[in-house]
Amino acid sequence: MTAIAVRMVGADFLKLRKRRGTLIWAVVLTLLPLLLFFIIRAAQHSSNPVEHGPAGGIAGYTDAVRILALFFGPLAAIMIGTDGGAGDIAAGVFRDLVVTGRSRVALFASRVPAALGLCWLVIGCGYLVLLIGTLAFAEGSPNPSTSLLVNGLLFSLLSTGVICVIAVGFASLTASRPAALTVLIGWQLVASPVLANISSLGSSRKLVLSQAIIHFSPVNVGDSRGRGATVTMGSGTAILVMAVWTAVFLALGAWRTNTMDA
Repeated sequence: MTAIAVRMVGADFLKLRKRRGTLIWAVVLTLLPLLLFFIIRAAQHSSNPVEHGPAGGIAGYTDAVRILALFFGPLAAIMIGTDGGAGDIAAGVFRDLVVTGRSRVALFASRVPAALGLCWLVIGCGYLVLLIGTLAFAEGSPNPSTSLLVNGLLFSLLSTGVICVIAVGFASLTASRPAALTVLIGWQLVASPVLANISSLGSSRKLVLSQAIIHFSPVNVGDSRGRGATVTMGSGTAILVMAVWTAVFLALGAWRTNTMDA
């Protein structure tokens, strides 16, 4: 990466960081559910330790990873990604960037690592809270192994990173942050689970992005295989599905940025 590219990415990262509304809500969506989870579980265990196990340990870690990597983390990633993709247009500064003579494709390309960096910074803070809660509230129950902790972090970064990058491309394509935000949240939380559970769709359900992501979950998220994906697929297929989704939306976002009126 050239010095100019580094400066462009740094400038985009700074713009995202200074959009306090997006950053604050992304942090709230990431941290608050985890804090509430451990507080409520700890209170339940304290009041009735026979019926409710410790808030931490392996059981608490498994539930917390689900919360971070599969539910609220992706919401934060969508918020940051859509702001990264359509923020300049919404702020009315896209024309000013174009008249500087910089390549439009370069302008788009710099948004991706900037949004991804901020997304992973927020998710990293969330994982730190998850780790502290897991160990602090274990109360004698077995703790996750080091390898499981590392795999949980990597999975959290993978699941949110892929969604964040796609959000950048889709928001750039639509040139509307509200529209991109609505569509992506609806797809991630409503449409994807519904499609994955329609058995009549057969093997075509392997194309659902959420199923490809869940394939790599190191914790049990609900099925007999201990993975949680409704559709069984190989690791190669899962990687291919994620790569195609990412490449398609990055290409569409770059095309739209390169052709839209300034």
